[in-house]
Amino acid sequence: MRAAVNGSTVRWRDGMIRAMGDDGVAAPLGTERLRLRRLTMDDVGLLVELDSDPEVMRFLTGGVATPLATVRDEQLPRLLAQYDRHPGLGRWAAHDRESGEFLGWFALDPSEDGTEAELGYRLRRATWGRGLATEGSRALVRYAFDTVGVRRVWAETMTVNERSRRVMVKAGLHYVRTFHLQWDDPIPGTEQGEVEYEVRAEEWATAGQERPAARRAR
Repeated sequence: MRAAVNGSTVRWRDGMIRAMGDDGVAAPLGTERLRLRRLTMDDVGLLVELDSDPEVMRFLTGGVATPLATVRDEQLPRLLAQYDRHPGLGRWAAHDRESGEFLGWFALDPSEDGTEAELGYRLRRATWGRGLATEGSRALVRYAFDTVGVRRVWAETMTVNERSRRVMVKAGLHYVRTFHLQWDDPIPGTEQGEVEYEVRAEEWATAGQERPAARRAR
């Protein structure tokens, strides 16, 4: 299906709305329930509030909030610079498509050369349990391969973070390894290590050929 959104050509395919802007750069606009947009410096307050929830930050900092100065002076400037350096990749604010409410963010953080992307997300606790993390992650994996053309999508989390590990599998990634890092301030669960999941372009292409056959067989 095709439609026009703010002057851009939009395609609905496999749950993802994609747009091609006037600059010729593809961008994910979201899914059936999620609207995605680029971050701006005006998002400092939203990001600080998101990171202030101890449960949201549990497997990242042990529940410690991210200081405003870190978001404003370090994180956001770095993320905004990625948009120009690696068109089509980066991090996007996520909003409820119906209410417009800010829900968190999704990411395809680029590797140094832009040929790989790290899948990530951070959502407000009030949204948990609705399948939004899986919905957004699946859509971004499709977008990364079908639109941007990366060679690999990967993600990592703490071994004990079972919720995020399930999302990775549902998004099409598979377990690669468990590894251990040295931390000056380890948080509970660190002793069990970190896990890495991935899916590569050739695997994605093969899976894409198998999906129609599987649908016909049902």
